[in-house]
Amino acid sequence: MSSMLDQALTRLDDAARHLTLDQDVLEKLKYPRETTKTRLMIRMDDGSRKSFMAWRCRYDDTRGPTKGGIRFHPEATMDEVETLAFWMTFKCAVMNLPYGGGKGAVQVDPHSLSKSELERLSRAYMQAFSNIIGPDRDIPAPDVYTNAMIMGWMADEYASIMGRVTPAVITGKPIALGGSLGRDDATARGGFYLLRHLEQELGLGPNSRVAIQGFGNAGSHMARLLSGAGYRIVAVSDSRGAIHAPDGIDVDRLLAAKKGDGLMSVAGRRDNITAIASDAIVGIDCDVLVPAALENLIHAGNAATVTAKVVVELANGPVTPEADAILERNGVMVLPDILANAGGVTVSYFEWVQNRQGYYWTVEEIHGRLKSTMEAEGRAVWELARARMISPRSAAYVHALGRLAEAIEAHGTQQFFIT
Repeated sequence: MSSMLDQALTRLDDAARHLTLDQDVLEKLKYPRETTKTRLMIRMDDGSRKSFMAWRCRYDDTRGPTKGGIRFHPEATMDEVETLAFWMTFKCAVMNLPYGGGKGAVQVDPHSLSKSELERLSRAYMQAFSNIIGPDRDIPAPDVYTNAMIMGWMADEYASIMGRVTPAVITGKPIALGGSLGRDDATARGGFYLLRHLEQELGLGPNSRVAIQGFGNAGSHMARLLSGAGYRIVAVSDSRGAIHAPDGIDVDRLLAAKKGDGLMSVAGRRDNITAIASDAIVGIDCDVLVPAALENLIHAGNAATVTAKVVVELANGPVTPEADAILERNGVMVLPDILANAGGVTVSYFEWVQNRQGYYWTVEEIHGRLKSTMEAEGRAVWELARARMISPRSAAYVHALGRLAEAIEAHGTQQFFIT
């Protein structure tokens, strides 16, 4: 059985067919530059000690220091971390950011920890990887089940280890510790700007029906932004279930329910909102399907049920390569993750720049810079897809691979012998 990384590398092979490349370029991008694995041992509140497996991968640093989130998840694996770092390498290249790709994880259910245990685990991660992480080498950020508070603890621990305040070491921090305005909804906002920029070509607009799988940070902000633009949110799911309302769901009610008794609490009250099976959201009758949670949501077994004409990948890797082929055959347009969810890393880059220059931008400046970047790179990918008669995903990888190849070749041949 092929690994998750092996599946991801099929995208690289596909993109390479559309470019004339030195074989050295592909050889360099087929393997991570370095992956470090360790076990974090922390003291629990009851006095016992417990250990947790942790990883940090720096996949490629040809275009700059590696950049990528840290996730806390009970099913995290090294294969997943390396695959996510591979995707980050291409995501940063698509957006023309001066970064390579990285990723980190701890195999833990953070909901099982107290706040003080979570802080000790976060600080232990930074203690273990402080020789790898740095503002000019590897810059973490929040990911699944991590947030600004955890990033703040990690930044503080790094400052203690180094003996100096270094806000640029990590992004997604609290505003009080050098975080950037606009970071909270950046992933969704980037996807929103991309969709709005291409909506004429995609045959979308106000009153188009949207289903969102995953109502966490990205999914809930996407619902809010699209609803504000006149789109109809007809189905939403989270880890506890899914709801469907053909006439649309009031997003303010959804947000209130999420904070209260959960999304399912709005089902059966009024507005024709019904509870549905979580996995049914993939095939729900809609115009836009937004996977906004974890990987492999759409696979060979359910891809044929997708009725949406557009899939916007706010999650990383929500469509398997086998499902991609089915969707393409059925005329479903996929706006790929390495473009559609790149708003998060783009605003992380803005935070890093602000930290380094010690001058902070207004939220309007952040939104304006993000919008222009998403539109410019989105248009480049769209036009490349049309010119080459390939899918937007293939075009995004071709676009990124061209930039990576140029940087690899510019470094010269000696870099391939550096260990």
